[in-house]
Amino acid sequence: MKKVLITLVMFVSMLNAAEVYATFIVHPLKDAQLAFIASGLIDKIDVTVGSVVKKGEVLAQLQNKDLAAMLNVAKTTYKYAKKDYERQLKIKNLIDEAKFDAVANRYESAKNQLAYQEALYNKTFLKAPFDGVIYAKKIELGDAVSGMMLKTAFKIQSKSQRKLVLEFDQKYRNIVKVGDTFVYKLDGDSQTYRGKISKIYPRANLADRKIGAEVLAKNFLPGLFGDGHIITPDKK
Repeated sequence: MKKVLITLVMFVSMLNAAEVYATFIVHPLKDAQLAFIASGLIDKIDVTVGSVVKKGEVLAQLQNKDLAAMLNVAKTTYKYAKKDYERQLKIKNLIDEAKFDAVANRYESAKNQLAYQEALYNKTFLKAPFDGVIYAKKIELGDAVSGMMLKTAFKIQSKSQRKLVLEFDQKYRNIVKVGDTFVYKLDGDSQTYRGKISKIYPRANLADRKIGAEVLAKNFLPGLFGDGHIITPDKK
């Protein structure tokens, strides 16, 4: 009797479900074009097309010996300004207030200058913003780059995480919901895959009156396309 009831419930659910046809293109979940925001000459390149990188890993750097020297000067100035400040702080109540303020000012100025020089130096390194794989390289050793005219150095995408960007007819805008199941195939692939709608775009495409949506996936080659059906309760 229990099996009969379960079968009946599944049959009723199928009757109340709608299949909304949708096409899709595979995109990386994360995709970025990386550029130096400082000016200089490319001094070192650590990766190439196909390199798998970790977040924060250095991909390339500019010539920076002058900035490194200025940073060392700033570190030394800060070191002794801090020592002087700490000494004067211990006898603050015994010395002239103006003298202490001057020492404190030198200390704060040295600290700010150090932070500034560190920021300039760090800008000479181009780092990965997330774990991923390099899929395009646009620079060579000795190339000049300008922070005023950004030039793409690398293109990076998530290694395996993907999103299927779907399009379906706007007449189903009140039916399709986040969490609905998407059953699909890649073009030229006989295998059937399943996923869940993770996002629905808040506007329709004016050119073809299609609604966009996303389904998370893994390991598909970006740029592939396919189609399928969104299985959703019929709201009509």
